[in-house]
Amino acid sequence: MNETLPELLKHINTGVYVIGVSDGEQRHAFTAAWVMQVSFNPPLLAISINPHNYSYQLLQSGGVCSVNVLSQQQMAIAEHFGRNDLADKMAGFVWQQDRTGAPVLSAGLAYFDCRVSHYADAGDHKIAFCQVLAAKKLRDGKPMLYVQTGEMDGGSQLYKKDLNGHKP
Repeated sequence: MNETLPELLKHINTGVYVIGVSDGEQRHAFTAAWVMQVSFNPPLLAISINPHNYSYQLLQSGGVCSVNVLSQQQMAIAEHFGRNDLADKMAGFVWQQDRTGAPVLSAGLAYFDCRVSHYADAGDHKIAFCQVLAAKKLRDGKPMLYVQTGEMDGGSQLYKKDLNGHKP
C-alpha cells in the first residue's frame, strides 16, 4: 500500500457540516469537515476555518455560528456550500434561527447554535472555539463522513509535500 498523506488523513473520522455565520443582516455559510467537541463543561466545539474566506470575517464580526450536521444523502448540499463562486450561497435553502440568530439549515440532521468564545492559530487556518448555547435534532439519518466526499474539496492539492518530502 502506498497511500498519500491526504488519503490517509481521511481515515480520521470526521463529519461534514455546513457552518452558518452572521453579523446582523449579513449571512453566509460554508462546508467544514474539521469540527470537534473539545469540552463538556462548558460545551465547546472547535471549528477550523480559513481566515481568507468571507465567512471568517462574518464569524469574527458577528461572533455567532451554527454547526449543521449533514446526512449521507446530502452531498449536493456539501458541494454547494463548499463553493466560493456563488453570489448568494444562502438562496434556495430554508433557514431558521435559534438563540444566537445564526442561520440554521432546516434540511440538516441536527444543529448546534453557538457563540464564539475565542480563537487560536492553526497553520494556514484559525480555530474558533464555540460555546454551544442550543442544539436540536431535526430528523433521523446517518451523518456524512469526510471520507465519503472523495476529492470534493480539492484538499490533496493544498499539501505542499507529503511525509516523504514529495509533492502529492
